[in-house]
Amino acid sequence: MKIAFIGQKGIPATFGGIEFHVDSLSRGLAAQGHEVLVYVRDWYTPKNLRIYDGVRLVHVPTIHTKHLDAAVHSFLCTFHALAAGADIIHYHAIGPSFFSILPRLLGRKTVATIHRLDWATDKWKGPAKAALKAGEWVLAKIPNRTIAVSTELTDYIRNRYGRKALHISHGVRLPEPVPSTILREKYGLGDKEFILFMSRLVSEKRADWMIRAFQDRKKRSALPDNLKLVIAGGDSASAAYVRRLREIAGGAPDIVFTGYATGRLKQELLSQAMLFVLPSDLEGFPIALMEAMSYGLCCLCSDILPHREAVRNGVDGQLFRTADFADFGAKLKDLIENPERRKALGDEALARMRKRASWMDVVRQTEAVYREIL
Repeated sequence: MKIAFIGQKGIPATFGGIEFHVDSLSRGLAAQGHEVLVYVRDWYTPKNLRIYDGVRLVHVPTIHTKHLDAAVHSFLCTFHALAAGADIIHYHAIGPSFFSILPRLLGRKTVATIHRLDWATDKWKGPAKAALKAGEWVLAKIPNRTIAVSTELTDYIRNRYGRKALHISHGVRLPEPVPSTILREKYGLGDKEFILFMSRLVSEKRADWMIRAFQDRKKRSALPDNLKLVIAGGDSASAAYVRRLREIAGGAPDIVFTGYATGRLKQELLSQAMLFVLPSDLEGFPIALMEAMSYGLCCLCSDILPHREAVRNGVDGQLFRTADFADFGAKLKDLIENPERRKALGDEALARMRKRASWMDVVRQTEAVYREIL
């Protein structure tokens, strides 16, 4: 089959859950002998990179602003995919999926994957939020098949739009932990002497909660003196929020901002963190959390539905009441003070990830969807 992916910023993935999903899925399909086109944006994917692990990277122009980037790119990519004769045009995220209308009108086969409720974030206001809601309606109603990455989103599409969404989540790739080199030499971080927050720095991820809780416990002398907090993530059209985070941190030497962590740095952070924390109040189904669990890390998360799907509270991770900052701080302190409990939860997390579907399973499930609609 000739398969085109539209909606992602690009691959190889450096940040973004959609990008990591498409990276693994597209390479897996290419390895199965399919012709795979992934549309990329020059500000994300190096301009001279045209082939990546058997996947053809198609560079299409865009207008790199908060409100126009994804829309302009997805619109132009749709025309290219139609002209290229793609058998399947697969859209990712609700905004880009709006443009699946055109290929469906022309009788072409389309699939759309919903990764989260983008309109629900603080990032989008007014007309932009309305446009995303329109994209969600299209995603649910127009493509030949709709895929959701979590059971929460599967239920949402069924209950709101009366349509069955197929549940195909992210796969797991079990890693080999690595020793510290960059962490020691560049950041002065010791093994198992830091708490890790790793995600895009946007308000719904609530990195500010993490910083405030860390500072609060430090002031009360409730945390070890040598313990540090690592904020691994970058701006995602959220420069004002990132500035606010740095203001809250106040230049404290025990709070380290690394920017987006990729490659060896990311491996070291996940291998050597004491604890992984994700206090989000909105998620789709976070790949970062699954990655942390696959490294055998103890994870502390808010008790929103996607986290409850990934973590069994008190068995292979710890949840706190989403709207309760005091409960968050208390759970954080408890896990830091109890290394044996952290290890037990981390061991169970790794055991659960070993039983989870691999990316090759995700490739096969998605391939079956394509074959069915063709």
